Formats: sequence, structure tokens, C-alpha cells
Amino acid sequence: MRYFLQLLGLASALGVGSALNPAVSASTSIATSLGSLNLTAGAACACNKLSTSYPKQYISPSSPNYNEQATNYWDVRADLSPACIFMPKTADQVAAAVMIFVQCDSQFAIPGSNNIDGGVLLAFNEMTRYKVNKETIEVQPGMTWYDVYSALDPYGRTAIGGRLKTIGVPGLTLIGGVSYYINKYGFAMDNVASYDIVLGNGTLTTASATANPDLFWALKGGASNYGIVTKFTLRTYSMPRISTTIQIFNETSTSAFSQAICDWAVGNSDSPVAAGSVITMTYNTTTKQMSSSLLGVQAGTSNPPSEFRNFTAIPGVSKTHNVTTGKQWASNLDTPKQMFRVMFSHHSMTPDADVFTTMIETWKNAVKDIADVKGLNPTFVANISPASAARVAKTNGIGNVWGLEDEALIWWQLSTSWELPQDDLRVQTWARHLTEHLHELNKQNGLAREFVYMGDAGEWQEPFAGFPPANVQRMKEIRAAYDPKGAFSRLNWGGFKLGY
Repeated sequence: MRYFLQLLGLASALGVGSALNPAVSASTSIATSLGSLNLTAGAACACNKLSTSYPKQYISPSSPNYNEQATNYWDVRADLSPACIFMPKTADQVAAAVMIFVQCDSQFAIPGSNNIDGGVLLAFNEMTRYKVNKETIEVQPGMTWYDVYSALDPYGRTAIGGRLKTIGVPGLTLIGGVSYYINKYGFAMDNVASYDIVLGNGTLTTASATANPDLFWALKGGASNYGIVTKFTLRTYSMPRISTTIQIFNETSTSAFSQAICDWAVGNSDSPVAAGSVITMTYNTTTKQMSSSLLGVQAGTSNPPSEFRNFTAIPGVSKTHNVTTGKQWASNLDTPKQMFRVMFSHHSMTPDADVFTTMIETWKNAVKDIADVKGLNPTFVANISPASAARVAKTNGIGNVWGLEDEALIWWQLSTSWELPQDDLRVQTWARHLTEHLHELNKQNGLAREFVYMGDAGEWQEPFAGFPPANVQRMKEIRAAYDPKGAFSRLNWGGFKLGY
């Protein structure tokens, strides 16, 4: 699945001279294989309390599995040096940890795309239990979407979640979540029936349509601003078989491929066949050739899948159609970790095939400016957000924080990977300038939209600026009510934080 690696830009034990005592003190300088860190008083306090209360779930920088946990990321840039790592087994232990963080005024991070230097890393490897119900599944935060699909496979059902095997449930669900069934069931957040969540004061509570409904709404796209979810109850749907397609095209098909993307985005039905895609354009800096790929999934046994007929009609390099199960399909879509340094950036637009073709050509030509960067792997991605996906939130009685209009969108994205840290600033500057240049051109022709999806955004982008202002104000009021001391604003590293 080479094109998947291109899309996402996508462990030895720690070696130190001498073992460190698990008890640590402020101002201690610790050298690890990942770098050195200077402990703050807060981190030292939290690590000491955790090591005393939960010695079997506590990992210090001298522990054999420290390096494995601290580098459990696909982006090499996320390799940092936490002061200690805590692996809770229950929601009560998560609550206890949060109380310790607040008492000690210690910064902490939760894995996904987040790590931390000198604070506490809270890892959920031990929280992977689930319960399958008739129309829902209850899952803990240590599960990946492949774990979820595997649990549901014997029942012929699926959940609305990630398109790649190793994506975790919490990160994707809390930021919204694009799935393979987006046109019928909306986003992952729209299919959460309830959340069990630890708040900033260490309280464990539930948010649902009938319990704390304001918090329930805020968690649908509000990211990590409200607490730590210890259980997601997800709606499930009967889907014993799916139809899949993998199609590869060469550069001569770019214009037709762009038209098929736009046709797929604007396809609008009151009762669509559930379907979704991963669409990418990649440029080989050695051969100077561009190729395009479609990975399409559709509920049912239509072979090839009918929702992608416009792509299938284009002559291609290769086309593979299959009828399989969701678990089997997901099992092949792995994203190896620790292979790349990766930079995302993106904006949204309404579909226009001619403009989209020009954008791809502009991106391809701009790649020449950084073609000498070692290990460069540039990818242009098109994520489809059909109008029917936005309507799910408008008609389910709950909504979500995004407040998307009832219109088709293409979330276009630059996904760029490279090898060496000395090129970080150069690649980021290139990606930022190109992204904003293309967005400005789309503003001028009336196609640009300001919505920015957190999962595709660059570090410099501000997704909340693209939400309706009234929604952002309501989110802040809910945060003030449920986290009045700002534990998840002040102490929790990573993710996009709601402003003041």
C-alpha cells in the first residue's frame, strides 16, 4: 500500500549509563536516548505521586519500555522526552491521575499526535476493553479503529470511524472524524451515543443527549478542551459486506480525475448508498512524474462499487475491485510508525474541476522549490465532505460544534514528509506559503470556505476561527462550567486549544 504511506507521510529499550530512581525531584536534569529534560516542580511532584500510588503502571526514563512508549508515534517529530509515563487501567485511575496533575500543577499529554517534554505522558495501552450491544459498542480509549472493526466483525456490523488501521478512537472522534461512510452517516462525532469523561477536577461523569447535553454537544468536535474520555458508546450499523476499489492513474488523467472528484463531492441523494474514499495525488521527485489514486469503499456487494463509477470510467494504470468485510479491508491499511517527519496543511473549497486541476498543477510545480530535501514525499489530498454529511448533524437533534452549511466541500490538503530535522523549518514555510496562496486564489474566485478540519490542519492554523462565532462562544461557556480552573487549557499539551 505504497500510496497510503505517501498519503500520511506516512524499539529498542532505553540505553542510559545508570538506572534512575523512580522518585525524581525538581531541577533534576535527565538524559534519555530521546534528549534531555529539566524537570519542573510540578512534573517531579506528579511523577513521585504516581510512582508511589501505582508502581506497576509507572514508567520512568530508566524503565525498559520507556523508549517504546515515548516513540509510539508515526511522525518522528513527536518523539519527545516525558518525565514519566503513566498507564492507567481504569477510569478511576485516570480520574486519580488528573487530580494529581491539578494538585501538582503538572503538565501532561495524551498520546495520539501529542507527546511532551518534561511532563507526564498518559498512555492508554491498558484500557482496551469493549462491550458489544445490539446497536452500540462501548469502547475504551486505548483501542484503535481496527480493534473496533474486529470486535464488530462477528456480528456483521460496523462503526463510523477511521479509514486507517492504526488510528486511535479518541483522537479521531473528538475532532470530528472522517469515515468511509460519510455521505450517509456523517462524521464519527455524529455517531457517538454517549461519552464517559473525566473532568478537570477529577470527577467522572457521563455526557449524552439526556445527561449533561451541553457537554455532549461540545464534545462533538471540541477536541481535548473538556476532559479525558474514558469510554465512547458508538452507534453501530449492519454492514456484513462492503465493496472496495483501488484505482491508480497517471498524469495524463489529471483533468478527468479532478472532474470525477468534484462529481463525487456534489453527488447528493436523500438516501445515498453509504460510501467514502481516500483520494491522493503524489509526485515522484526522482522521476518527476505524478500519479493519482482512489481508495473507495461502499456498503453492499455492488462490484465495482457504483458510487465511484465516474472514476472507474477513466482509463487507469490499474484497477482492483473486491467484495470483502470491513475488518479485512482495514487489516491492509497500515501506517508504519517512525518512518517520516510529516507536515499537514489544508483549506476548504466548493468543487470546481477546472480550478482544482489548476491547483494540482500549481502544487506540482511548487514542489520543485524543495525537490532537493532528502527523503521528500509530497502528496496532495482531497477529502470529500458532501452536503449529506452536514445534514446528519442538522437533523439528529444534537448537532455538532462545526455548524457546517448544507453544501458540498472538498477539504484539500498538503501532506508532506521528509527525513532530516534541519529541513523542518524549510518544509513548514513552503507548505504554509503554498497553502495560503492557493486559499487566497480561491477566495478571489468565490470558492474558498474558512472551515479547517483539525485532523488535516497545520500547526499554525486556527480551526476554531472557521466555526460559527456563536458556537465558539457557547463552547467557551461550556468549558468554563465544566473546567472552571482550566486544567485542560493550562496543563494539557497537544491538540488545538480553545481560546479565551
